[in-house]
Amino acid sequence: MAELAVDKHVKYILSVEKNKDSFESVVMDHLRMNGAYWGLTALDLLGKLDSVNVDEVISWILKCQHESGGFSGNIGHDPHILYTLSAVQVLALFNKLDVLDIDKLDITGLQNEDGSFSGDMWGEVDTRFSYIAICCLSILCCLNKINVEKAVSYILSCKNLDGGFGCTPGGESHAGQIFCCVGALALTGSLHYVDKDLLGWWLCERQVKSGGLNGRPEKLPDVCYSWWVLSSLIMIDRVHWIDKEKLVKFILDCQDVENGGISDRPDDAVDVYHTYFGVAGLSLLNYPGLKAIDPAYALPVDVVNRIFFSG
Repeated sequence: MAELAVDKHVKYILSVEKNKDSFESVVMDHLRMNGAYWGLTALDLLGKLDSVNVDEVISWILKCQHESGGFSGNIGHDPHILYTLSAVQVLALFNKLDVLDIDKLDITGLQNEDGSFSGDMWGEVDTRFSYIAICCLSILCCLNKINVEKAVSYILSCKNLDGGFGCTPGGESHAGQIFCCVGALALTGSLHYVDKDLLGWWLCERQVKSGGLNGRPEKLPDVCYSWWVLSSLIMIDRVHWIDKEKLVKFILDCQDVENGGISDRPDDAVDVYHTYFGVAGLSLLNYPGLKAIDPAYALPVDVVNRIFFSG
């Protein structure tokens, strides 16, 4: 079995940030905040977060904060809860949460009467946003700013007969949405509402012959589901229902061992998104040399411990 090309991946992640004229950098311009979270968290899991200039990153993040309080994907773009969580997570990585004016963050105002959350002022509702709001406020130790009971109730209304969850009530079960819903329930102490055997069966069936995981039945495997599916299985204590060794091999086969980076499937083009989720998946699988990652917060365990147990 191949080994994780740590140095090549570090070099690749740093090159994505430095080469502003590359195709990948240009097409990601509007969601650079997410890209920063993926790249920097991957570097931290690889033990190389000291490769970046902290002050430059923090300065850029603060320039992305909108007057409404939320963060945008890049300077001059509109704020959205998606980017707000990434900003908070990156600040947590660097132990710089104290630069935030928590009262200015308008996450509470995005909760709707039925307990759901809108992503921004335009009102789109999705269980992704429920997870993001709950994760963000939990990291900032102020979950009491929202109606948690209503938030949980809305998430449960999105549960399907197959044990999975969709983006809205009646929406198709999808591994990404399942992570968001299970993660939100975990962070609110509500996992007892999940039928763990039924959901665990649906999730373990996402593993295909190559060892990779897909997001829905009849779909191709994709490295990113090494995170969405695996973290969910860990949170409901059913990770022993898949073949971990075959999944490790699938992720490692998706590496570009010459230039660094990880792709969705073997021999495809690499990107920072799949590089992060590949590394995060290997971390969940206890791959040697990687820092441990928390399956609910999607942050290194030592960062989560520092938030809740220091001082």
